[in-house]
Amino acid sequence: MSFTDRAGPPLMDTETKAEMLDLGPVCREVAGLLDGVTDEHLTGPTPCPGYAVRDVLAHLVGLTTAFRDAAKKELGPTTDSSPDGGLPVLPADWREVLPRQLDEMAAAWRSPDAWQGHTRVGGVDLPGSVTGLVGLNEVQIHGWDLARSTDQPYAPDEASLQASYALLAPPPEPADADSASSNLFGPPVEVPEDAPLLDRVIGRSGRRPAWKPGE
Repeated sequence: MSFTDRAGPPLMDTETKAEMLDLGPVCREVAGLLDGVTDEHLTGPTPCPGYAVRDVLAHLVGLTTAFRDAAKKELGPTTDSSPDGGLPVLPADWREVLPRQLDEMAAAWRSPDAWQGHTRVGGVDLPGSVTGLVGLNEVQIHGWDLARSTDQPYAPDEASLQASYALLAPPPEPADADSASSNLFGPPVEVPEDAPLLDRVIGRSGRRPAWKPGE
């Protein structure tokens, strides 16, 4: 399951169960990129087809709101909206809003109640344990998109990378090939088994770890 139809990772194992994870490290890593995003970057390309840097930032604004509210079980417009509504719009005050919402999202998922029972995000009902993993993964993968697009270093923590790597594991081949879910970014990119874990995570998300702007 992906929070978005176009910007998010393609295939996820939504049956994965998880213990509580701290989303704080990856949220802080992504927040640390924001000062390095200039106004000139906003119209630049990203690894997400059809998404400029401004669109990835707008997507992060929306998903941090949605996953924060999903953790609190505050279901409504922010958690019910379908991801099929077209390109998101970047608010003018994103430089103030996004760091705050990354902090709020991480704080909301520190509550044990967030990981219990069911909740909703993107109009999809999921176990809380799965939703927390999906939210972590969304921030982590789009953080990489942002870092690559703006030529910044990116070093998420080991626990967050391991969680994404497990979540993005290819599902078993279905008996009926025609019933398989389509991978919106094409098949996972092959990455050597001895490559850094971040590269292997990115490969599983359907992206090329060596992607650069202009390619």
